Amino acid sequence: METVISNEILQQFKDRMHLGDDEDDNLKRILSTSNKSLLRICGDYDLNNDEEFKELVFERSRYVYNDALEYFDKNFLSQINSLGIDKALEEIKLDGD
Repeated sequence: METVISNEILQQFKDRMHLGDDEDDNLKRILSTSNKSLLRICGDYDLNNDEEFKELVFERSRYVYNDALEYFDKNFLSQINSLGIDKALEEIKLDGD
């Protein structure tokens, strides 16, 4: 299931990056791709309800926007791993109930 990037999420990202309205389609594509990539790596998080995951999506999107994606994984490896481990432990706990 693909997450649709809401106008609220888009505006939060634009405010953070100090961007105008002329790149909305490109920014939505970047945010959507970042969300999809991090869902695959970290597990099933909700961009609209999990602030830590949203922060990571915004950071990855910032790297993409600035043509520096090759540095993202190295610079955010601990956060990526932390979210992935938290989700795995949550699923193990749920399976144990």
